[in-house]
Amino acid sequence: MIDAIFIVLQVILAVIGVYQFSFSLFGIIKRKRRPDHAPQKSFAVLVAAHNEETVIGALMENLKNMDYPAELYDVFVICDNCTDGTADIVRSHGMNACVRTNPAERGKGYAIEWMLRELWSMPRQYDGIVMFDADNLADHRFLQEMNNDMCEGARVIQGYIDTKNPEDSWITAAYGVSYWYINRLWQLSRHNLNMANFLGGTGMCFENELLKEIGWGATSLVEDLEFTMRCAEKGIYPRFSYDAKVFDEKPLTFKASSRQRLRWMQGHFTVARRYFFPLLWKSVKEMSIIKFDLALYSVNVYIVLVTFLMTAAMWIDTAILGGPHIATIYNYLPMWVAITAIGANVVTFILAMALEKVNSWKVYLYLLLFPIYGLSWWPITFYAFFTQNNKQWSHTQHTRVVRLEEVQSKQG
Repeated sequence: MIDAIFIVLQVILAVIGVYQFSFSLFGIIKRKRRPDHAPQKSFAVLVAAHNEETVIGALMENLKNMDYPAELYDVFVICDNCTDGTADIVRSHGMNACVRTNPAERGKGYAIEWMLRELWSMPRQYDGIVMFDADNLADHRFLQEMNNDMCEGARVIQGYIDTKNPEDSWITAAYGVSYWYINRLWQLSRHNLNMANFLGGTGMCFENELLKEIGWGATSLVEDLEFTMRCAEKGIYPRFSYDAKVFDEKPLTFKASSRQRLRWMQGHFTVARRYFFPLLWKSVKEMSIIKFDLALYSVNVYIVLVTFLMTAAMWIDTAILGGPHIATIYNYLPMWVAITAIGANVVTFILAMALEKVNSWKVYLYLLLFPIYGLSWWPITFYAFFTQNNKQWSHTQHTRVVRLEEVQSKQG
């Protein structure tokens, strides 16, 4: 019985792996940049901030210098339960500091929900709502690219999330490699196939009327994934905007990274429980590959968990119990199949870096430590499974002050 269960699960995981790898190939080709639409859409730019006095000034300077008419966008910083000088710095740059105090409902999702209600009560109404994090820097053309997408009918848009500090440590380099892969071989591949993309928590744009229609309602630890699934249920599919870049600060240490990723995985379990089966059923009923793809993405956290448990069981069986006693599909396949599978996984990350023209020798050197980062997802996900009902929001401290020109100069 155990042998049968292991083999069935391994076959399912292998099929999913081939499925994802096949889709990634469609991200190799990048379409030519489209012509610009004349600036016509107005934007409310929301920035969720909790004690971000160190980095908020750099973002305010950045947003003042967008290549977009100043009269067509306003910046609103949600100073959420702040105890520092975040609001004063925002006001000193001539931006709107919106102070929120609610210790009972902490977290980005609640802050955004509150800010949207405030916006909708104002005399001026905007065409789009753009969301950034306080540690971000946006490419000068970001709003122009959002304008282009909205003029072409997009209602939910995700920009290209890049890393502004990939050379700071081996952890930030690992984040950078992961995001280059996600942007090029996951998001762009779906975009090229006219499928749905998923939201990444920052660099997002929403049609204002859509938010009024369905509400925000995403207050889990992963509000971006939750809203993606809510949209998918209603047949509204997020679009990826490759040329709309936003640079995000990544944690410097393994400890800070683990804490952040634990929060993500806890939230992913919540979303998977709530949306996987309904979305999967709709994908079957409607014969929709788009809904199936998003359902599969929502349950990815369980795929990681099952992979870890099976690997741990086989290791214990071999190293401690004198096995192997558990049958695996590799008993029935030639060795080159396993080697090819592992090699393909490695090659995709290097391919993504090559396609994105990453030219930092330090980041390539840090690739030697990337497997540690990859494998660390297993125990983090395992622990998240048993603590998934912990809804306590944890703040990631940002200390790295970088200007956009510095980031772009390093990219060449």
